[in-house]
Amino acid sequence: MIITRELTFTYIYASQPAIRNVNLEIEDGEFVLCLGATGSGKTTLCRCFNGLIPHFHKGKLEGCVKVNGLDTRFHPVYRLALNVGLVFQNPEEQLVALTVEKELAFGPENLAMERNEIIRRIKEVSDILGIGHLAGRRTFFLSGGEQQKVAIGSILALDPSILVLDEPTANLDPHSAEKLVEIVKKLNKDGVTVIVTEHRVDLFAKHATRAILMEKGHILMDGKPRDVLPSEEARRIGVTVKLIELYRKLSEAGLSLPYPPLSVDEACKLLEEALK
Repeated sequence: MIITRELTFTYIYASQPAIRNVNLEIEDGEFVLCLGATGSGKTTLCRCFNGLIPHFHKGKLEGCVKVNGLDTRFHPVYRLALNVGLVFQNPEEQLVALTVEKELAFGPENLAMERNEIIRRIKEVSDILGIGHLAGRRTFFLSGGEQQKVAIGSILALDPSILVLDEPTANLDPHSAEKLVEIVKKLNKDGVTVIVTEHRVDLFAKHATRAILMEKGHILMDGKPRDVLPSEEARRIGVTVKLIELYRKLSEAGLSLPYPPLSVDEACKLLEEALK
């Protein structure tokens, strides 16, 4: 789905590359967590996936990115948007229409889709996200969680095969964040390849099939979440999961579990077995 080769990008006024020599392959149907401290290059990498780099954010691009066989250097953003949908960290920056219904229609309308197809897509994404009741609401009167869902809906209306979410829970309360995670989990189950950058790792750890650690623009570690998240590399760069921290403390106290849990249910099961 996505292939990067020796990908390096330096913003036009920067003295150092934001990402360096990134080699990555993401397969169809994966659920990938891209993790690292602020400034590690996560957002820059996401913007390379849908062509905002180099077509919108200017600078020096070396290497290449291919999405479903399309080289992002030579295809416009509107073409790449049919393959990769990117939802920004702050959804308010992404909303362009006055009402929710018009926001959901914006992408398909700009691609000159038939009216009936646009209506069908609006209804479909509204049902998926549970935002049908918001259709006539003004986008700037919505809550942060509602704006996040509408921003995702505007992307899903283009029916991309890859959904990239840049810190999607940054502005959400715990309840809204949990609901968003369930939506993303369902989309992945339905066949959408998902890439998420996130600091609240606990929310997504149990759903991801893969975790990537980034530091100073490099990929530091890439593998299964159960291998990557408990690693010393993750701990050193500040990527933490509460259940894994509990696992470490229990191990230090002499209660050894066979492997680090990634969900509360899993932790309870392991503890019950260990205490028998």
